[in-house]
Amino acid sequence: MTSSPTHRTIDAIWRIESSKLIARLARMVRDIGVAEDLAQDALVIALEQWPDRGIPDNPGAWLMTTAKRRAIDLIRRNKLRDRKYEEFSRDNELFTEHDLEITVDGEIGDDLLRLIFTTCHPILSHEARVALTLRLLGGLTTVEIAQAFLVPESTIAQRIVRAKRTLSKAKVPFEMPEGNELKERLSTVLEVIYLMFNEGYTATSGGNWIRPQLCQEALRLGRILAEIASSEPEVHGLVSLMEIQSSRFKTRIDPTGEPILLTDQNRALWDQLLIRRGLASLEKARKLGHPLGPYALQAAISACHAQARTATETDWARIAALYEALARIVPSPVIELNRAVSIAMAFGPAFGLQLIDELQSEPSLKNYHLLPSVRGDLLVKLGRHDEAHEEFLRASILTRNVRERDLLQKRADECLLAKPDNR
Repeated sequence: MTSSPTHRTIDAIWRIESSKLIARLARMVRDIGVAEDLAQDALVIALEQWPDRGIPDNPGAWLMTTAKRRAIDLIRRNKLRDRKYEEFSRDNELFTEHDLEITVDGEIGDDLLRLIFTTCHPILSHEARVALTLRLLGGLTTVEIAQAFLVPESTIAQRIVRAKRTLSKAKVPFEMPEGNELKERLSTVLEVIYLMFNEGYTATSGGNWIRPQLCQEALRLGRILAEIASSEPEVHGLVSLMEIQSSRFKTRIDPTGEPILLTDQNRALWDQLLIRRGLASLEKARKLGHPLGPYALQAAISACHAQARTATETDWARIAALYEALARIVPSPVIELNRAVSIAMAFGPAFGLQLIDELQSEPSLKNYHLLPSVRGDLLVKLGRHDEAHEEFLRASILTRNVRERDLLQKRADECLLAKPDNR
């Protein structure tokens, strides 16, 4: 896609609308791969027409109408084909007129939920489920998904292609599971919603630091799941985490779109309603009587920040303990990195830096920009500005987010202006 203003606008619209298009089309054609192709067709038509004719007042509806017309044409062609070939039994008929009425008038929200449970079908490997769902429902690129899992982009691309082929071959129904089947798929669904929210909260690439629409969609899906699976503590834990994190949106960027770090945010502007909702969801998770799981523990960490009136009042020692508990349940270099930050805040930068240095040899963090970024921050606090300068520069090269790159380069420049204590 070119960099003209119109094409950038179309790209932004596509990121918002693509998952809705694919979800609605998948219910119509019963094939996720075909649904994605039809949605892409609508995008191509938009790219051909909108630059000359102008962007419609309701671009999402325009894309949906265009895609559904192509879907209906496909359905009609398939019906003709089915009538011509006797080997297709009546039970295997793809559609009825009633189906078409339902798919045209049904609820988008229901379709999105069906889509996420379909792409999280147990016929797929765990890795394939997550990659496919993030691609179709979250609208993430293969690059963004690869960065989230710290694996090569080609690996993610292969997983997505194979997953679509597997679902199509197995004719997996586009429906909501129930009972035990719902529970079996729930953990993957929660993971995908969590990753969707994270990508919206801090975009891994592009020109925007945050993608609020992605977060809102993830939170909405989480709230629906909390109603469907109300006895599952981790569902409430994830909703709590997303509610509390969402409370900070107004303070995460300045009027120009530049990032504002957590310690510099105006906490008086945090959304207290979202915080109260988040704390209530965390309490629901606790009352179910199970040990806190990964999402509930992360929600408890967010609650520590939300309940501190100022950054200096934050209970970093408790946060460090919560990260330690989290690391025992789901060991991860990224969690260890966050634990090192909390220990640095609670007990001093030297202690945190020691833990960070132990992570330097971790292969999965080799190209993870937050490792040198965090290390640079701790080096600044220790007065080692020359070393910090190098770390911020390295982090700026590794990140794919334009806003974050600018912030890291700015911090690198500030290190040159500061007078190091060790000179």
